[in-house]
Amino acid sequence: MATTATTLHKKPAAFAVQQLSPALGAEILGVDLRDPISDSLKQKFLDTWHEHLVILLRNQRLDEDSQVRFAETFGAPAKTTSGRAFSTKHPSVMLISNIREDGKPIGALPDGEMHFHSDQCHQEIPAKATLLYAIEVPSKGGNTLFSNAYSAYEALPEDLKARIAGRRALNAYTTDTTVRSANYDDAKSSHWHPVVRTHPATGRKALYVNRLMTREIEGLARDESDAILQRLFDHQEQPKFVYEHVWRPGDILMWDNRCTLHARTDFSSGERRLLRRVTILGEKPV
Repeated sequence: MATTATTLHKKPAAFAVQQLSPALGAEILGVDLRDPISDSLKQKFLDTWHEHLVILLRNQRLDEDSQVRFAETFGAPAKTTSGRAFSTKHPSVMLISNIREDGKPIGALPDGEMHFHSDQCHQEIPAKATLLYAIEVPSKGGNTLFSNAYSAYEALPEDLKARIAGRRALNAYTTDTTVRSANYDDAKSSHWHPVVRTHPATGRKALYVNRLMTREIEGLARDESDAILQRLFDHQEQPKFVYEHVWRPGDILMWDNRCTLHARTDFSSGERRLLRRVTILGEKPV
């Protein structure tokens, strides 16, 4: 029998969940994101996401429209904050790529490793979710690391929990910076947020500081602030809290910026890397 166009888009098996690591993360099977998402399926996504913090769907074929449509299922897409336009149709779309045309990267954050961070934590209203879709990936490296900020907070010594309770920290970011800088005098944007935030859906507390962008803790002498932040950074980046995702083309990940951090491993500048990002606007951290 001849293969037809309709048989190529087969209905996948029923919704299923497989844990990705002991720390966090789950793969969702049996869903083609080109299909409409019902209310019941949306709830399954949310339940899995809130439980596992990061969800993965593999072998997806998504154009800009379908990726943005999937994001809109969970909230309003946030405009990019880089000051560049990456799409003529969707202001929420950002390209993450080292591909260069006329000597200039077609995307943001093109090269090398990137320290742990939470997307848009330097804004008054940060992104609650990020959806990243892989189009081209290098043969090695360029992996994304995710840290469980719930577990990191819960495992803190009680004296350190007491020292940071109720305090805010300054998060500042300079354009296309992928590793922590020595100062933040030229920060593009900055904002004070709680060191420990409470997730609005789960009610759980998460450690909301990160090596890339958190600069100081309010109300502490600079030496003490620096020392505490260094302890927190080292603590939350321990392997027991981390899942490392090795990308394949067609992967889409959605992670919760309110209770996870993410980082990128180094990769060869001689290999192409192209991913498409959409973020979903969140709420003011409390």
